[in-house]
Amino acid sequence: MKSISVEKMSIRFGPVTVLPDVSFDVAAGECFGLVGESGSGKSTVLRCASLLLTSWQGDVRFGGRSVRDLPLAERCRTVQMVFQDPYGSLHPRHSMRTVLSEPLKIHGIGDREERMARALQDVGLPIAFLDRYPHQLSGGQRQRVAIARALILEPEVLFLDEPTSALDVSVQAEIINLLVRLREEKGFTYLMVSHDLAVIDHMCDRFAVMQAGDVVEVLPREAIPGNDATAPYARELIAASLAYERAI
Repeated sequence: MKSISVEKMSIRFGPVTVLPDVSFDVAAGECFGLVGESGSGKSTVLRCASLLLTSWQGDVRFGGRSVRDLPLAERCRTVQMVFQDPYGSLHPRHSMRTVLSEPLKIHGIGDREERMARALQDVGLPIAFLDRYPHQLSGGQRQRVAIARALILEPEVLFLDEPTSALDVSVQAEIINLLVRLREEKGFTYLMVSHDLAVIDHMCDRFAVMQAGDVVEVLPREAIPGNDATAPYARELIAASLAYERAI
């Protein structure tokens, strides 16, 4: 397990400052959420922290080591990301065998058949799925494969970028329960982006509320039912979520 420390992260896209100065800490083995309206900078934090974006200032540390100091191979073995859209994150012409074996080949890892079978088993899919293609899978099955791909290198940190928002409600519950089980079994540290406070309440130990690129408040999930936030925007966000939950 590794902790995550985000220190004074900032990034500009042209004249626009997207993240002015973001800092927060995630304990080893914790599930930490980032919530806020669309455009608040949640996914940008993940892309900066994983170095998918590189033109940012500040620092991100995994277990005390700066992400910029980690060699590429070690960084990939430390942190993996599960993206929002399983329809877009899997190559349409690559079989699941190719999807799962490619990281193992790149990193020179042996026992590939055994590792691929174990990764599929971890996400609740049969080994026969290795020879299927994305168009032969449901949305939930594709996301399970995307999670298996993230697991195949045995990372310690998983970035989850709204991993259920593109799925049907019933499938969302399956994926959320899968992610909860995997963290309990393997001790992952999760940094999770979501616009759904019900998901945050179910999965996360703590969460940061973001507005216009700033972290306005960090709260425990126990603050959600009674809306114990103090920042005005955080109170409005939680109140809106609670009102929606009561209405459905």
